[in-house]
Amino acid sequence: MAREKTKKQKLVKDPNKPGRVAQIKQTYDLTKKTDPNIGRLLLAIFVVVGVVVGALYWFFLDSIVFAVIVGILVGLLAAMIVFGRRGQRSAISQIEGKPGAAAAVLGMLKRGWKTEPGIAFNKQQDVVTRLVGPPGIVLIGEGNPNRLRGLLTAERRKHERVARDTTITELVVGDGEGQVPLGRLTKHVTKLKKTQKPAEMTDVLNRLKALDASGSKVPLPKGPVPTNMKGMRQNMKGR
Repeated sequence: MAREKTKKQKLVKDPNKPGRVAQIKQTYDLTKKTDPNIGRLLLAIFVVVGVVVGALYWFFLDSIVFAVIVGILVGLLAAMIVFGRRGQRSAISQIEGKPGAAAAVLGMLKRGWKTEPGIAFNKQQDVVTRLVGPPGIVLIGEGNPNRLRGLLTAERRKHERVARDTTITELVVGDGEGQVPLGRLTKHVTKLKKTQKPAEMTDVLNRLKALDASGSKVPLPKGPVPTNMKGMRQNMKGR
């Protein structure tokens, strides 16, 4: 009975959650704000790739029906791949420089990562976000590099007290020397040296709960910084 109820609950559609087509439309509208030529670009990619692949398929297999079908499917796939990349780039450009942007971007990471935004902040809205994953603990600062130096140092000392054997890395988001651009943040953290296993990560997260309970979180501004960028990435993959 419990399993049947669970299945029925899954079949009930959430009225507040937009459908797949609506989600893609929302992403398209968001992308078009900073990339007005996205529609023409996607159409051109669909046509060019579809025609080229279809022509090759027809030339080698001499089947016009299958050539058309394959051309349409491959052209559509190519357009969706470009759409996903341009959409992600557009979303990042619209939140760049806003407090909490790093946490929103890190939400695109796959399983095995835990993001905790606003673990430290100041009146100037410089923010430190914590990321826990295979490289250990990554402290990511957003804001003025000079002011962030003190925030990051203080957070490193706090984390070393509860997770002494865990690797702690400090990063500053920005375009200056030694900083990590927001658009390359996820790629950068995934390339960090892996120093802990999933079981060790669980132990670290449990240790950090006590640390979090003793502090307060930053009141990040509502509205301008989307928190569903991971959902956008899944939409582009059709998941």
